Amino acid sequence: MTNLFSVFDPCTGFLSMNWLSTIIFMMILPYKYWFTPNKINLMFSMVMKTLQKEISMLMPYQGTTLIMLTLLLFVLVNNLMGLLPYVFTSSSHLIYSLSMALPLWMALMIYGWTNKYNSMFSHLVPTGTPAMLMPFMVMIETVSNIIRPGSLSVRLTANMIAGHLLMSLLGNNTSTMFLMISAMIVYVGLMLFELAVAMIQSYVFMTLGTLYSSEI
Repeated sequence: MTNLFSVFDPCTGFLSMNWLSTIIFMMILPYKYWFTPNKINLMFSMVMKTLQKEISMLMPYQGTTLIMLTLLLFVLVNNLMGLLPYVFTSSSHLIYSLSMALPLWMALMIYGWTNKYNSMFSHLVPTGTPAMLMPFMVMIETVSNIIRPGSLSVRLTANMIAGHLLMSLLGNNTSTMFLMISAMIVYVGLMLFELAVAMIQSYVFMTLGTLYSSEI
């Protein structure tokens, strides 16, 4: 290992299959899970209905709920799969999150400026802004609108890679038995913390995407 970040290098050799971990959950979940009613499926449906009601209050357009819930599930499954040993964490790379945030943002911008340009212009100047500050507010709102996909992607990537880096640092400094036992106790706490971060970040990704699209 040349440096600490080489642990997260997706290119580990010729014909590297690290990125296949993004869809490995399709091979793990049995087909009966999707067709046979069970308690897990019932709990899953209740959570999806709750999230659907929340998204519907923010976004009145039809079809957006399906897109956002699909993004939530895709990000959540990949975040949780990254916590398993010897599974590549695809959500800790910027290309993963940017490939979802950038096309969604571009599609919304093209739709908004093509069909609802009056609404798009009104968002550039907040209500109650003095006339002297309007040109500056237009520039500030334009810059903040442009960097939205980048901030959305960096937020997910940075939060997912931070815990993995911390665990890598602890794993490389456990030479004695006392340090190994202490590290195991810390590891349990970190795994619980990473589990919470994986769920929260997928929810944040969906919520911010919904809030950005609701401004059109």
